Amino acid sequence: MTRIIDLRSDTVTRPGQAMRAAMAAAEVGDTVYNEDPTVLALEARIARLLGKEAALYVPTGTMANILAIRLRAEPGDELVIESEAHPVYYEAGGAGAFSGALFKTVRGDRGILEVDDVARVLYAPVYYRPRQTALLLENTHNRGGGIVYPLERVKALAELARSHGLKVHMDGARLWNASVAARVPVSEYAAPCDTVSVCFSKGLGAPVGSALAGSRADIERAWHYRHMLGGSWRQAGILAAAALYALDHHVERLAKDHANAALLARGLEQLGLAVTNRVETNMVYFRHPEAEKLATRLEDAGIRTSAVEPDTIRCVTHLDVDGQDVAAALDVLKRLI
Repeated sequence: MTRIIDLRSDTVTRPGQAMRAAMAAAEVGDTVYNEDPTVLALEARIARLLGKEAALYVPTGTMANILAIRLRAEPGDELVIESEAHPVYYEAGGAGAFSGALFKTVRGDRGILEVDDVARVLYAPVYYRPRQTALLLENTHNRGGGIVYPLERVKALAELARSHGLKVHMDGARLWNASVAARVPVSEYAAPCDTVSVCFSKGLGAPVGSALAGSRADIERAWHYRHMLGGSWRQAGILAAAALYALDHHVERLAKDHANAALLARGLEQLGLAVTNRVETNMVYFRHPEAEKLATRLEDAGIRTSAVEPDTIRCVTHLDVDGQDVAAALDVLKRLI
């Protein structure tokens, strides 16, 4: 059977042997009663890493963002967000369904917001307009091409938001990638933000899970909302053990994924395919006039990619993809185009 090279997203097909052993050995309890020791250990570690009072382990990054939005929005409240951010595109309208929140979208430069552009959409409270309650940032920005938010920009945006009475949430599903690429500790990215979400099942390679970190009061409320959404999983320590293993072994190696993405981008350009993003982390977007058709032909040849626009394909490198896999994918592309 031909090996499948999966470049659709930065998730692994199955945990490695050492991670599986950690999961099998995990001490577990009942998370509904807040008694799973491995989950508690993971939550405490994430809180420390991000410099927050508390953290909450949740099944998905989407749930983490929906919980963060619920903390900030009552029905009819408005959140300021980049126009192609994950909650706008990929969360099935969860912010509206669960919180009744509205989005005030602002177009960024490859997903990175300009301070002046955000300032233009902020206004003093007035009875006939929505109440603006929060600013949402995404780091790295998915549809921006895995672009890293400059730390000084995060600080400036947070300062602007607070001057208008807004809270700040960072969707840090790929914050580990941003930290490694920019050589900035995750705690420094988190410091200007009230809440931060991080993901273990993307570049870190754990099979399941994300976390939301913030003040103790916020996390206590988020725990209540998690239960409302059906996220009070029972013996979740089996999965939390994988996240702890990933934190120990898979953070620094993200630099390899970034190097492989750069290698892929160079190869695509040598094939005459236009790379449309600035490759800073583990994502490569390239243009082809028949993206869906090419993605189907690639999958038939054992290379999985994502056609994200009629003329654009996304590839993502991760710990299941090495330099030889990148070379093999480029060889297949060369034949097909």
